[in-house]
Amino acid sequence: MPTRLASVSETAKLAAAPVSDPVPNPEESLTGLLETEEDAVQGDAAADAPVGSHAAPVPSGAAQSGGPEATDAAPLGTVNASGHNRLLVIDGHSMAFRAFYALPAENFSTDTGQHTNAVYGFTSMLINLIKNEEPTHIAVAFDLDTPTFRTEEYSEYKGGRNKTPEEFHGQIDLIIKVMEAMRIPTISLDGYEADDILATLSEQAADRNWDVMVVSGDRDAFQLVNDHVTVFYPKKGVSDLPRMDAAAVEEKYLVPPDKYSDLAALVGESADNLPGVPGVGPKTAAKWIKQYGGLDGILEHLDEIKGKVGDSLRANIEDVKRNRRLNRLLRDLELPVDLDAMAARRPDRDAIEELFDALQFNALRKRLFDVYGEEETAADHPELVPPVHVVLTGAEELRGWFEATNQAPAAVQLVTEGAGEARDAVGLALVTDNAAAFIPLTEIDAAAEKVLADWLADKDAPKVVHDFKSAYKLLARRGLHLAGEVDDPAISGYLIQPDRRSYDLADLSLTHLKLSLDAAPDTGNQLELSLEGEDSATPAVRKAFAALRLSEHFAGQLVERGANQLLGGLELPLSEVLAEMELAGIAVSTEKLDALLDQFSFTINQAKEEAFAVIGKEINLGSPKQLQVVLFEELGLPKTKKIKTGYSTDADALADLIVKTGGHPFLAHLLAYRDAAKLRQTVEGLRKAVADDGRIHTTYAQTVAATGRLSSINPNLQNIPIRSEEGRRIREVFVVGEGYETLLTADYSQVEMRIMAHLSGDESLIQAFRDGEDLHRFVGSHIFGVPPEEVTSAMRSKVKAMSYGLVYGLSSFGLSKQLSIPVDEARTLMRDYFTRFGAVRDYLRGVVEQARKDGYTSTIEGRRRYLPDLASTNRQLREMSERAALNAPIQGSAADIIKKAMLGVDAELKKQGLKSRMLLQVHDELVLEVAPGEREAAEKLVREQMAGAADLSVPLDVSVGWGASWHEAGH
Repeated sequence: MPTRLASVSETAKLAAAPVSDPVPNPEESLTGLLETEEDAVQGDAAADAPVGSHAAPVPSGAAQSGGPEATDAAPLGTVNASGHNRLLVIDGHSMAFRAFYALPAENFSTDTGQHTNAVYGFTSMLINLIKNEEPTHIAVAFDLDTPTFRTEEYSEYKGGRNKTPEEFHGQIDLIIKVMEAMRIPTISLDGYEADDILATLSEQAADRNWDVMVVSGDRDAFQLVNDHVTVFYPKKGVSDLPRMDAAAVEEKYLVPPDKYSDLAALVGESADNLPGVPGVGPKTAAKWIKQYGGLDGILEHLDEIKGKVGDSLRANIEDVKRNRRLNRLLRDLELPVDLDAMAARRPDRDAIEELFDALQFNALRKRLFDVYGEEETAADHPELVPPVHVVLTGAEELRGWFEATNQAPAAVQLVTEGAGEARDAVGLALVTDNAAAFIPLTEIDAAAEKVLADWLADKDAPKVVHDFKSAYKLLARRGLHLAGEVDDPAISGYLIQPDRRSYDLADLSLTHLKLSLDAAPDTGNQLELSLEGEDSATPAVRKAFAALRLSEHFAGQLVERGANQLLGGLELPLSEVLAEMELAGIAVSTEKLDALLDQFSFTINQAKEEAFAVIGKEINLGSPKQLQVVLFEELGLPKTKKIKTGYSTDADALADLIVKTGGHPFLAHLLAYRDAAKLRQTVEGLRKAVADDGRIHTTYAQTVAATGRLSSINPNLQNIPIRSEEGRRIREVFVVGEGYETLLTADYSQVEMRIMAHLSGDESLIQAFRDGEDLHRFVGSHIFGVPPEEVTSAMRSKVKAMSYGLVYGLSSFGLSKQLSIPVDEARTLMRDYFTRFGAVRDYLRGVVEQARKDGYTSTIEGRRRYLPDLASTNRQLREMSERAALNAPIQGSAADIIKKAMLGVDAELKKQGLKSRMLLQVHDELVLEVAPGEREAAEKLVREQMAGAADLSVPLDVSVGWGASWHEAGH
């Protein structure tokens, strides 16, 4: 029978099956606080359920998932190179746990906080097995979290196991999703274990004369080994999987595979909590098995076995018989999936792309599709073959080509050479629906370049440019202006799917067009190649063609998702503004940078010496292992969070520890060392980034944050601390450049809180903003029931943390941790807030419910974020999506507002003919460089444009500062 796709709810019982179901102190769901007034009084019901619990039970019987009918995805082949069918069957839970403990959880998590180390390790192992072993059929078996015939006979079976680590929760569900996307069946059977499924499949396949590869970390699988069946038993993690054939089993355990269960019955199995015969080890048991032919023979000759071990055996014989009944795997189960339905199939590329984007498995994605090869080629689809291109070098040739294409949308692709600031555009490919051309920029004369320059700058000549901002800057360095952009497929792809991890042209082309660009040597989104002969133009033409087709492919989706106005009215114009800002850069004082490096180096050395003086020896303060020894063994400090390598020494753990120890001197010096080392690293990065013009040119990324916020990279100027004295000193190195009078900084005051007031319609908050009150003092007065003047600093801090926390979906648990207060106090604080500001509660509750119905959230400007996991049966995934649903409309609206402000400021600067210019955008702040005599005009237009960037029910308050440095201009 064919397999079918199953929802995660069908496999919901799988998550905690191998170990006892944990009940940790879960982070409470904010949405639980928002359900009803009554719920707010009675308590958060969601907090009563363990993190690993699931809402939808698995029906009695089988649960299975896998690929679509055979007609939907043809098998890769019936036999492999060996000429035999080869079945690969995997013990899902066993190998997932192996992967979990092989890879540190703290190194594998998504932006939403979902740990993925088990998923990553399991998938990586599977890819390697498919590549190296070439299975023709594949299946994965999972345990269910329900009683089995073994636990019904012996309640202590597998008892005493540790609770499931919190970081493991949700990962089995994700592995099942990966299997679904790979079209690999997953099988579970109520009342039985995965081992029994493996045994049954092995028996069925061997009966057909197939080769069988069983992958399991359970030694019971050794009893399956025979001429057809080999067990891959993990030696280290999931990367080292030695083959255990009959000879290997007998060499290690001194008995053949068919007698392994007899051996285990006698010596016991600690993993299953099956006690062996006291005093009887593997050698003794193996000797008896060889002497009497197996356990049945031993039972027939019990009286002949002499000595203390014989007495021990006779005294514990019932345990031995029970062990044998429980450890023998069943080979005759009636499974819901037959062998033919396990035929290896090509993964569902679209499903893999979407899932791996969410999991942030970029490298793994490439490895997976490298194994399967390309599904289709352009040769299979004539519509994906670019037009034959011509090489244009003369003015008349260029003019004729532009006239012939009749202003049709043309995709533009640059060819570059060099790197960094020295990178230069040396060629340019143009592709329309039915024509293609290549222009070697280094070979055309001035007349031809004038024709090209006029076309490039023509706003009425529509152009599609993937990574428009980079192309704009490269052409600007040659004195060419690029205008008329109607699409950038990277931005279009981002607006359609904002959680995707990559918008590289090659990735988008392969995903959406099934068009591979691997033949084109690539150093990014713009090509770098040698211009030796006409054939050098082919990769550039191919890329331009792909960009044009992607633009056509995305057009309908942009309209369907209401994103076309965001593209044309906001993001594309902003790309040009950002390009100009990046070209301008911001001036820095290298003398101040060097002085800071010296100061932080001095602080680092001083902190090290003081730390060493406390413990009386020198250690590597950057070594977690050495720190663990000092902190928890030599100093005897309280243990922190347990991790694979011992106990955590990360920043959060040490911050908690220093509070618990009342400020232990070694910890104080260690934290001072870490802070100074981090700051020195930041300054070193800035020093290296100073260009020949004495300015730092950061790069702004428009397609990184799913909420729409801009990101700053190479270097990141958005992560410079502002509240610490050291951070302020770093801002002092950014100075006004030559020929300009001063820096101007302008930022919004509490913009996210103002958006919250607007969206919720809460009259109290709206009035507070209209009256210009201190919001946090105003809210504190209402919550704590005291006059505004009696709101203490501590009260105000609590209210401020909670108010901003609401924007980010902060739970009462998270708030308690942030404020170092009990969870009950945090819960009370939040509920009092919602009691006083009921419209905020109603809005937040409504956002999540509406997103659950629509599948997405939306900002004021209509920017959508799709959240499919709002319907997940996995509580952790669902709650992370709920927090994202709370956060996206507010933070996304703030991002849209500052972007609109930037467009307004830029347009007004040009309209008034001012020489002042924008240099930086840092979250809600703009930094401008003001030309002599333009200070008053610049401040006026900045205030007007920022305040008028959105029509809210509350005013947008703008603060402005001036100064010779970024720090001095702060306010």
